[in-house]
Amino acid sequence: MPSRQPTSLPQQPAYRLGTAPFYSPLRYPGGKRKLANFMALVLRANDLLDAEYVEVYAGGAGVALSLLFGDYVRRVHINDIDPGVHAFWVSARDHTAELCQLIRGARIDRGEWERQREIQGNSNAGVVELGFSTFYLNRTNRSGIITGGLIGGRDQASIWKMNARFQKDDLIRRIQRIGRWRSRIAVHRLDGAEFLETVAPRMVHRSLLYLDPPYYVKGQEMLYANYYGPEDHARISRLVSKLRRPWVVSYDDTPEIRELYRGYRAVTYGISYSANSRYAGREVAFFSEGLVVPPVPDPTRLTVADVERLSVRMGSRPRLRLGGTLST
Repeated sequence: MPSRQPTSLPQQPAYRLGTAPFYSPLRYPGGKRKLANFMALVLRANDLLDAEYVEVYAGGAGVALSLLFGDYVRRVHINDIDPGVHAFWVSARDHTAELCQLIRGARIDRGEWERQREIQGNSNAGVVELGFSTFYLNRTNRSGIITGGLIGGRDQASIWKMNARFQKDDLIRRIQRIGRWRSRIAVHRLDGAEFLETVAPRMVHRSLLYLDPPYYVKGQEMLYANYYGPEDHARISRLVSKLRRPWVVSYDDTPEIRELYRGYRAVTYGISYSANSRYAGREVAFFSEGLVVPPVPDPTRLTVADVERLSVRMGSRPRLRLGGTLST
């Protein structure tokens, strides 16, 4: 069983989902951190506490970090095909001190922003250099989109400046926590389809895979560079149907997606985005056959108290604690 990371730090009260809603250092439009408590309930309802948890399209990996720091899962797998996003996660996990030093000394101005943009197109950039560049642009661009515009515009005439989402001390603390849990974080760089074909079949049986592919309708407009066309979405649905591990898939709620996942149980919920303009839409989550689906009206509005109460109602076993309290 994995050991607590690290044992020498002062011990604090156990970390619980819902006490601090932002775990990821990255910002993503339509990020799924609001589903963290629901996913914790799914794990408990299906006797998957202490399992491995996989985010096939990780992005900011908000749910994965929530479940890991909340001690609901033994290990998390963070997969993202984007080279910059992958470089960030490798840097945060394996080069924590170097990354934090770069953040601490970063200049938050137009000239540095231009320099970090150039690094994105440099094929010779090192992993930490590219990881920091991705982080820098994610925190200074509108909605966190790497290729997006600068918060406050190039002339910085807006009330919101480019440093509005760049609180160094808080962001460094988040990255340092990731570094302390490095032995329980696996990072992959594969397309979702390739991950399902090559890595997923080798996962331990006590695993839960969560897929949040690029949105069907607004994928190209709202997310990063790796959007899907209709054939890509169809291929993912075929691969998901062959999985021999429990899974959850979430999408924008469209007739095309409903048809691709016809026959699977579904739960709909509202979610808001802030890419380009404020947008509120409906999403739908589908569940693998045999997976117990917690009976909740809105998966995004569960509190920690709801998780505890519903766990008792469904008869799931008490929350498993791996080796005592967590280090913060």
